Amino acid sequence: MNYAEQLRRPGGASASLFGIVLAFVTYFTIIPLLSLAVTAAAYFVQAPIAPLQEFRESAAKYEIPAGLAANGLAIAALIPLCWLLMSRLHCSPFGRLSSVEGRLRRPFLALCLGIATFIIIGGTVLVTAVQGPRIEIAPQPGWWGFVTVVAVVTPWQAAAEEYLFRGYLLQALGSLVSSPWLGATVSSLLFAGLHGTQNPALFVDRFAFGLLASGLVILTGGLEAGIAAHIVNNFGAFTMAALTTSIAQVREVRTLTWADALTNVAIFATFAAAAFAVARLMRLPKTIAAPPDSFIEGCASKTP
Repeated sequence: MNYAEQLRRPGGASASLFGIVLAFVTYFTIIPLLSLAVTAAAYFVQAPIAPLQEFRESAAKYEIPAGLAANGLAIAALIPLCWLLMSRLHCSPFGRLSSVEGRLRRPFLALCLGIATFIIIGGTVLVTAVQGPRIEIAPQPGWWGFVTVVAVVTPWQAAAEEYLFRGYLLQALGSLVSSPWLGATVSSLLFAGLHGTQNPALFVDRFAFGLLASGLVILTGGLEAGIAAHIVNNFGAFTMAALTTSIAQVREVRTLTWADALTNVAIFATFAAAAFAVARLMRLPKTIAAPPDSFIEGCASKTP
């Protein structure tokens, strides 16, 4: 069975449906509350002169590093959520979300990070230099605080989104439908739609990223390539924003031209092709012979 089919077992459909509902209830309720809690904690630690409400509003707009950190740490909580869903609801090892080998394949992840840096950041800088005006370095006030938060928090945020959308949702949907590509399409539509107000070109850009990342999961047997692309993309975008305009301006972006969207898709597709080629060269398994029955039996034996 492939990566997306690992939760496919007798009687598993109801658990998958419940898990999907629980995941999104958490996404829309607990995650925002966690973000508010981190923002409040940052306020009392920093003890600014501004009132708490004003501090929260600035944080929500990413005008201060605390907002970026709060949102990133809250989304990172999706990783323990996925662990709970896998281990308690499905009686399946959390490692099966990382890859069909039951673990995160670190050498492949490291290679994908290098490839993503070269193709995604390098390609974006090259296209910008060719098509647009020369990049002017004009750091926003307090840029070092933003860059520090980006370096520390963004990798966890990006990985958490991959574990939920390309990991748990892909496997849960894979237990409900026969084709893994249908699950990949649905999870990618959800991923793009949950990014808020956006024009069609920006939606297609995000949907294409999700679909390419999902395709890599199915074709390589793990989340490593998608995690690498997501980390590098977010790190590059936020860091460049902090050094040229402001992260708050990037957060407010709701539109994208079709030319920019197609350029981004082409860059991501190039990365996907390179990551897939590396996975083939490394002879990484993309399927497993059977679900982890020993874990399921051990989990069941603990049930009263």
